[in-house]
Amino acid sequence: MPARLVTKSASFAFERGRSLRLAVVADTHSRPHPRAHEHLAALEPDAILHAGDIGDLAVLDDLSALAPLFAVRGNIDTRAPSLPDVLLLDLTDGERSLRLLLTHIAVSGTRLRADVARRARAAGARLVVCGHSHVPFIAKEDGLTVYNPGSVGPRRFSLPILFGTIEVTPTGVQLSHIDCETGRPWSPP
Repeated sequence: MPARLVTKSASFAFERGRSLRLAVVADTHSRPHPRAHEHLAALEPDAILHAGDIGDLAVLDDLSALAPLFAVRGNIDTRAPSLPDVLLLDLTDGERSLRLLLTHIAVSGTRLRADVARRARAAGARLVVCGHSHVPFIAKEDGLTVYNPGSVGPRRFSLPILFGTIEVTPTGVQLSHIDCETGRPWSPP
């Protein structure tokens, strides 16, 4: 991450009493999986988050045709100066709200980086959404939930090609992964 991070804030309102569905992608590297668009469209998300390493910015145009899009710059995104490094996103229905921190690099190994944890706590975020490692995971660490949707771009090593979903319901938040090749829910073997 650059020494001086560009941080922006945004909000996304949804109808009171109803669930909110976000699709989460990361690490497209200019080449999202050929079935990604189809599976994302079938999901009918209320909005899409891109956790960086976009590559060709036309990827953002394709995603924004499906739903409102919120994106951050990844370490390969040198042609994306208008994108922030960190996005604080408030999801609210006027009664409930959830603040999430969207950034590209947030973990070191399987641990949340201390600087990201401090930034999330200082901003009042409860959920950190990241990319970079291509490794899908959901973890809780010191009161913060950390979520990596995996990579929807070219396969890296033997990792699956996935995107994620965040469901904000009247009873809580549910995180999951979707296999880009099959369109079905994915969980670690």
